[in-house]
Amino acid sequence: MTLEIITSPLLRPVRHGFFTRKGGASSGIFHGLNCGPGSSDQAEVVAINIGRVAEAMGVDGLATLNQVHSADVVVLDAVPAERPRADAMVTKVPGLGLGILTADCQPVLLADPEAGVIGAAHAGWKGAIGGVLEATVEAMRGLGAANIRAVIGPTISQRAYQVGPEMLDAFMAEDPDYSRFFAQGQGDRLMFDLPSFGLSRLRAAGAEAEWTGHCTYSDPERFFSYRRTTHAAEADYGRLISVIRL
Repeated sequence: MTLEIITSPLLRPVRHGFFTRKGGASSGIFHGLNCGPGSSDQAEVVAINIGRVAEAMGVDGLATLNQVHSADVVVLDAVPAERPRADAMVTKVPGLGLGILTADCQPVLLADPEAGVIGAAHAGWKGAIGGVLEATVEAMRGLGAANIRAVIGPTISQRAYQVGPEMLDAFMAEDPDYSRFFAQGQGDRLMFDLPSFGLSRLRAAGAEAEWTGHCTYSDPERFFSYRRTTHAAEADYGRLISVIRL
């Protein structure tokens, strides 16, 4: 099966792709393109999957991160010997691929094609409210970017993202206006709109931004989902990869 790659006109002509789970070598609960070295999938199979992604993107080097739900950004000029402990990276080096791993959180790819600067960020709710998206935009500006475009890839949508009242409290403590990203669910449960929150933060930071509209939870044939795996009481879950390169 060939790889399936979702792209956005907003980022073109910069080469990029939000990869689905189709076309990988993994089997069982990971079947497809599992690119997560932190999963319990066979390491050699994950390496095969990442190799297929690198080949599809035409990169010799593909940098990924040890993602920790932080607002930390690293500036790269080569693939590091060890994965940096951070949640976003930026570069102006042609041919260097930046890869973000997700399984419900937002993968965000960013570019200023004219300035020749790109970025990639992992933004769950903790990273997003902590400022990872603004930090990524700022790091790109530090490399000379001015007109930044950003695309949020497949992520969990509001209709599938039920949370408790304590999460609303955390957001309201930051800004009472953030209540607009929550809808009433069953009982005291609420439904949180992660991609709309991400878009609002990106646009407030001065980036032109859009979401591809794909929900990871709702489409098991195409996407891995941590929350869906949890609800199904499965032992582990695969990770999707999203890549951008100059």
